[in-house]
Amino acid sequence: MEQAAVIFQPSGHRGLVPKGVSVMQAARELGEEIETLCGGKGLCGKCKVLVAEGSYPKYGIVSRRSHLSEWQKTEERFITPKEREEGCRLACCAMIQGDVLVYLPEESRAAKQVVSKRARVLPVAMDPAVRRYPLKLPQPSADNPIADLDRLLEALALVPGLKRIVTSRDPLNIFDIDVLRTLTGRLRAENWQVTVSVWMAREIIRVRPGFDGGLFGVAVDIGTTTIVASLVDLKTQTVVATQTAMNPQIRYGEDVISRINYHLQDPGGLEQMGRDVIRTLNDLVAALLLTTWPDDPKVTNGPWLRLEAEDIEDMTIVGNTVMHHLLLGLEPTYLARAPFPPVVHRSLNIKAKTLGLNICPSAYVYMLPIEAAFVGADNVAVLLAETPHRGEPVQLIIDIGTNGELALGNRQRIVTASCATGPAFEGAEITFGMRAAPGAIERIRIDPQTQEVAYKVVGNDVWSDYAQAGELKTCGICGSGILDLLAELYRSGIILKSGAFSPDQTSSRFRTNADTGQAEYVIAWAPETGIGRDITITQKDVRQIQLAKAAIYAGCKILMEKLGADNFDVVKIAGGFGIHIDPEKILIMGMIPDCDPQKIISVGNAAGTGAIMALMNVEKRAETDWIADWVEHVELSTEGHFKQEFFKALHIPHMEDAFPHIEPLVDPKILRPPHGS
Repeated sequence: MEQAAVIFQPSGHRGLVPKGVSVMQAARELGEEIETLCGGKGLCGKCKVLVAEGSYPKYGIVSRRSHLSEWQKTEERFITPKEREEGCRLACCAMIQGDVLVYLPEESRAAKQVVSKRARVLPVAMDPAVRRYPLKLPQPSADNPIADLDRLLEALALVPGLKRIVTSRDPLNIFDIDVLRTLTGRLRAENWQVTVSVWMAREIIRVRPGFDGGLFGVAVDIGTTTIVASLVDLKTQTVVATQTAMNPQIRYGEDVISRINYHLQDPGGLEQMGRDVIRTLNDLVAALLLTTWPDDPKVTNGPWLRLEAEDIEDMTIVGNTVMHHLLLGLEPTYLARAPFPPVVHRSLNIKAKTLGLNICPSAYVYMLPIEAAFVGADNVAVLLAETPHRGEPVQLIIDIGTNGELALGNRQRIVTASCATGPAFEGAEITFGMRAAPGAIERIRIDPQTQEVAYKVVGNDVWSDYAQAGELKTCGICGSGILDLLAELYRSGIILKSGAFSPDQTSSRFRTNADTGQAEYVIAWAPETGIGRDITITQKDVRQIQLAKAAIYAGCKILMEKLGADNFDVVKIAGGFGIHIDPEKILIMGMIPDCDPQKIISVGNAAGTGAIMALMNVEKRAETDWIADWVEHVELSTEGHFKQEFFKALHIPHMEDAFPHIEPLVDPKILRPPHGS
């Protein structure tokens, strides 16, 4: 097979790849991270690269633009004629036919995301699945030469509640082979004093020399975009440390459908995506353990836990249904085909070593149950944490992520649904959209009188109107900034109720792009940015945001109809977005039906909180099974009038529904235009 040399700059990643693969595939093979929100289908335009033309003796190659496949019509949607002249291509469309040097612009690099998803710890009774028992065993003697395991079981039989371990007729159900392999040495290491870890009062998962009262587990929230892992001290019920990472499956597509399609297109895709997540989970566990050790290995005292992988004796995992199936290697194809049946609904207990997780090998991983194809264990965990099923107040809970999940109800009845929100709110299909990495605009203000823009970026507390040119290194707009933007554009009169740019524009920021012919509004001028170009919002971008917000609003209306409710007592915004969202702007843009802004509260990473609760208390695990069976899932795509509600919700804040609570916030001429524009 013929090969070509590929060099990526500025990272310096290089190597040989088979001729005929795409630049995107070459990047994956060589460890280069290129932004791809559509999974390499030529739909998002985020993977722009520049191909160098010339000889590079330093690298021993001659790079030619002609060493890539012919220009594709798809690329015309995203690359201007000027950019094409400069050698710009889409990495997913350009096939390598010879040696090339490829440069990744700043906006095309998959920068490390800034994740704000630390979970809360809510009070629950301490009743973990694993318990530790300190034992002092009699040593073998001529009068008592019984086997080491029998000696251990006799001692455990004296512990209240553990008699079934001794009386079980199937020894393989009361201990793991890994326990047996290390048993002899560990019993004798501390003069027959040991600490025995028992799972669910029926299986020995670890025997440790000496008396040790510590007990630790890890709770994991696998999101479509990010993964969050929390190390929990189960004795003190505290979170010792939290680590986050981007979900590595992003390279196969930003949304769950893209990843299902990757599995269908690549025979080894399912296994590869599962391995990617397991590798990331192991990296997160290693990072968590590292936080319990001093930086200086010579330090011998202090409050350091000094935990090792074997000390993690329990784990809980939540995630949406597709993430659940990809992790476990379960066939995900039919999750995307009506009637959308998952492989399994119920909760699962799986050995850590079966999954390839580097914790105590005999430990179990508890996978919370799922509700439906697109309402998964993460939603069950949110309900466990927020307890709408335990009270009379009607709660509307919205978990805004790559896949938006809705729940509405109280102890009488709860209905849930899923709607596609993520692609726009995560930056996909937005010209300068990006994830929440340093330099991403996260908050925006537009003066209604001057229509001048002020913004704040991730990683810097200074607003742009107080910063020097270029100081903020602005490079795009992330989810919370995108949500701010639609409300601010409307409130300041830049766009109309329909979402169209107002024809009565006086600001120099409004213009028609010479290359694309699209109307656009400048958010940040080129000298302010770190990419050397104006950052704009286009008419097409506005439409994409409208589509996302309308999906949530229409979903809320359908659930309210199903429940027979005309209002709600509280609105809880969960997920990373919830931490940064302004309640007033949620109402102004029309993401949810009108209510008092004070009713809208952030609950942060509620899915992670639910995972921690299930880690701490086995009764909470039973409660998750009950929740998953009890709630009523509504498939919005089969609701006959969903499209009608969706169309009405495209308007800002809505075509028909009243919004009395935003009247003090928006000029009456904008809120009620004379001709209904």
